[in-house]
Amino acid sequence: MLVNRLGGFLVPFLGLYLTRSRGLSVAEAGVVVSLFGLGSVFAGPVAGFLADRLGRRATLLFSLVGGGLLTICIAFTTAPSGLAALVFATGFVGEIYRPPAQAVVADVVPPADRRRAFGFLYWAVNLGFSLGLALAGLISQVSYALLFVGDGLTTLAFAAIVMKNVPETRPPVERPEPLGEALLGILAPFRDRAFAPFFALHLLLVVVFMQFSLALPVDMTSHGVSTAGFGALIALNGILIVLLQPLAARLVPRFDSARVMALGSVLVGTGFGMNALRHSAPWYAAGIVVWTFGEICTLPVASAIPAELAPPELRGRYQGAYSMTWALAAIASPLVGGRVIQRFGSEALWAGSFVLGLAVAAGHVAIGPARNRRLREIAAGYSPR
Repeated sequence: MLVNRLGGFLVPFLGLYLTRSRGLSVAEAGVVVSLFGLGSVFAGPVAGFLADRLGRRATLLFSLVGGGLLTICIAFTTAPSGLAALVFATGFVGEIYRPPAQAVVADVVPPADRRRAFGFLYWAVNLGFSLGLALAGLISQVSYALLFVGDGLTTLAFAAIVMKNVPETRPPVERPEPLGEALLGILAPFRDRAFAPFFALHLLLVVVFMQFSLALPVDMTSHGVSTAGFGALIALNGILIVLLQPLAARLVPRFDSARVMALGSVLVGTGFGMNALRHSAPWYAAGIVVWTFGEICTLPVASAIPAELAPPELRGRYQGAYSMTWALAAIASPLVGGRVIQRFGSEALWAGSFVLGLAVAAGHVAIGPARNRRLREIAAGYSPR
């Protein structure tokens, strides 16, 4: 995962590539970029089904090889229609790797250590992404096309590592599920009374969290912060995660997950909500620090919850459902943020983010006891199916 994220250039630089190298308007580029998110929405349930049906290893290799080659093809395609099709295909095929990668962790790590393991995995992803962005800045001065070649090559390197070092980890099954039953299993997470409320709450939180992708830079630059200044401020997020996540991975699992999720949600909502009060660079930096602490508390724990709730034969499908929260938020967050800023102003958006963070926190406190009961039942041998 670290190697793969070192080349995670596609999403951050796709819009710039389309407008500056391929001559698309901002509106046209926005449509093309949104297709990546749309492909990712479909990738989650398909990936979960394939990971449970065909196995983690086969699904990983299909996604990594296919996604790597498709990413490279983007660098050599000029027609807008071809670019749109490739971006959608890359969002679909290239994002299928996420649920099986998470399922591998759930397969091989004992339940008591899973939250710590997901914390370290989250640290590796952020370390690779932070270093990759610095590298991308240098490569982009030579050629935007080289960014996507580099992204594709690191994805193929990830595939080579899986092929050589990662065996199949899917738990053995007595008999394969009939195809119809396996397809219906895609809906199993959403019928799970412990998982479905968590899914809804986490989706709402990620919609707030992903305001950094559009609303935050728009708000900062409208209040006099330069583009370079935004880059420097947002780098605080990656620096804090790299420095603090290993410590958090050891401390956070000691506490009740619902209370940790509630605390993290309050911090995320507060960090973004602070932007409604003042608009100076130091104040924006303070807000970033606050919501980064919330991110460190919340996201690794959230990654572990589907693994804790899923029956072994459905781990891929639960992880696929979880990955949908990110894909749906990637579409909803810029739409909601942009519309609210346009109609009501940025202060309304940040105040709403604060209120929503508090509401999500209250929701986690409310559903925590039911989830803990489910975990005790699972430990005693109960399956939600």
